Amino acid sequence: RQLATAASTIGLAFDLAIGADPAGADAWMDQDCLALGVRVGAPPDAFSPAGQDWGFPPFDPWKLRRAGFGPFIEIVRANLAHAAGLRIDHVAGLFRLYWIPPGADPRDGAYVRYPWTELLSILALESVRAGAWIVGEDLGTVEPFVREQLARHRILSTRLVWFESEPPSSYPEAALAAVTTHDLPTVAGLWTGSDLADQRRAGVDPGEEAEGEIRRRVAGWLALDPGAPPGEAAVAIHRLLGRTPAAVRLATLEDALAVSERPNLPGTTCEQRPNWSLSLPRPLEELVADPGVAAVAAALAGETGE
Repeated sequence: RQLATAASTIGLAFDLAIGADPAGADAWMDQDCLALGVRVGAPPDAFSPAGQDWGFPPFDPWKLRRAGFGPFIEIVRANLAHAAGLRIDHVAGLFRLYWIPPGADPRDGAYVRYPWTELLSILALESVRAGAWIVGEDLGTVEPFVREQLARHRILSTRLVWFESEPPSSYPEAALAAVTTHDLPTVAGLWTGSDLADQRRAGVDPGEEAEGEIRRRVAGWLALDPGAPPGEAAVAIHRLLGRTPAAVRLATLEDALAVSERPNLPGTTCEQRPNWSLSLPRPLEELVADPGVAAVAAALAGETGE
């Protein structure tokens, strides 16, 4: 009821996770369609050299098809009930998922294919019924034909400043554009190098080479001194993002408030790092009057401030 009330006055965009806790209600209700004991993750890459283990079981593609895709349809409908838009986490998982066998680590996993034609058709049908736009988180190890099929089904792509080799003005219109995500460094964390220190404290192999390359690339797009304060860097980067033709633009509160810690460091547990429980430096009531938030919002809206 709260979501329905909020959605009646402002268009809300929700996030559909790629899976659920193996000890939770979803895993119990859908156990006949899940590969219990297997965990989903990602292979090693520049940001996570040891790979990622997300700790939840995947749908078995054959069992899911035999069930008429019922569990998937129910999940999509529930998330679209009050949504103006829906972000599909790791949308490449509709095509293939990286399975990690019991007792193995992410380096020993393998990709398993999924019936993507049916899954995309269901997603398109349900989005039309709900009158909502869909954006796919097509980041990381994504095959080229995946993006082709997403575009064919009019699912928005995700373009991040941290990942793209060209500035935001080159992004396509059918996209959601942002600087970073909850799993990646904040502007302050990357600009000052504190994100690398945070990774080391958590016992994770730091993506030093990747972050260094991002700093060099983005600095080349900005008329900004490398020693500029993080807040100034955040405004400059979002001003760059404000020039994108992408249909949707996003900024995070962490970047607007010059927070150095990212909300989540993939591949770590709560014993290593307090993921998802880091407080913002300002209470909610003060955010609307915070000058940093106002400056980033104006930059993202394309206001030059000159």
